Amino acid sequence: MTLQQIRYAITIAEIGSLNKAAEILYIAQPSLTGSMQELERELGITIFNRSGRGVTLTADGIEFLQYAKQIYSQYEDLIEKYKDPKSLKKKFGVSTQHYSFAVKAFVELVKSFDTSFYEFAIRETKTKDVINDVASMKSEIGILYLSDFNRAAINKLLRTAGLEFHHLINCQAYVYLWSGHPLSKKSSIRFEELSDYPCLSFEQGDTSSFYFAEEILSTSEYLRTIKANDRATMLNLMIGLNGYTLCSGIICEELNGDDYVAVPFEADSARENSVMDIGYITRKNILLSNIGQKYIEETKKYLQIK
Repeated sequence: MTLQQIRYAITIAEIGSLNKAAEILYIAQPSLTGSMQELERELGITIFNRSGRGVTLTADGIEFLQYAKQIYSQYEDLIEKYKDPKSLKKKFGVSTQHYSFAVKAFVELVKSFDTSFYEFAIRETKTKDVINDVASMKSEIGILYLSDFNRAAINKLLRTAGLEFHHLINCQAYVYLWSGHPLSKKSSIRFEELSDYPCLSFEQGDTSSFYFAEEILSTSEYLRTIKANDRATMLNLMIGLNGYTLCSGIICEELNGDDYVAVPFEADSARENSVMDIGYITRKNILLSNIGQKYIEETKKYLQIK
């Protein structure tokens, strides 16, 4: 079945005559009839009742035309969209775990382009969605971290999806909390000191897994836990409930405000500190677009990576 045959069938149905349809379509009537017979044989149905008074749709033909018109309408929309290449906007998307530095780099990127000619998108989302977005080319770049705990599992997912990880920076664990928190003035915080306060973490959805957790030291047992699904809610819970989360310590005050502090996590014999290997993922064996390269440059600039 071809788009041309679909167009022929729609025209015949609208006109109700093979002869008149052939004139409109600038095709010989025998060729038009042959094309429709071939289509009916392929589909295994009869689309038209033919008589000396013209043609009418069969019951199967009515059902076929419903779908055919949808397909042909989408085809016409596609042609309309791409008929003038100069009117198309260039697109760039990045998907990221909830990192303010990733958003800050995105802000600086967008500032350097005329947004009337570009379509930008940033998606702060679940770990699995970061991977899926890059694999499906919804986003060109994904930002996430690896650790000794999740590295094998995440790398397996990346290999299966045809993706690769590029290192940016290593970070130790920090406790991130409200500046008015009872522990905010300490030079470092031990795990047992956190037991009276709720640990905040980002929800990872129905397919949640320890390996997808955005917070370092996710395997530790926390007496009080609360999940959120966006950064603004997380910050509100820090103030309202004296909650805390464990993070990289890379905080953008311009975006998050100066009401929050990151205090070094103090390891002990039971809970060693863990390194966050923060980086970005791309599809394998591809060169980043100019916009993608610019985004990584802005990210490195903010992270002070040479």
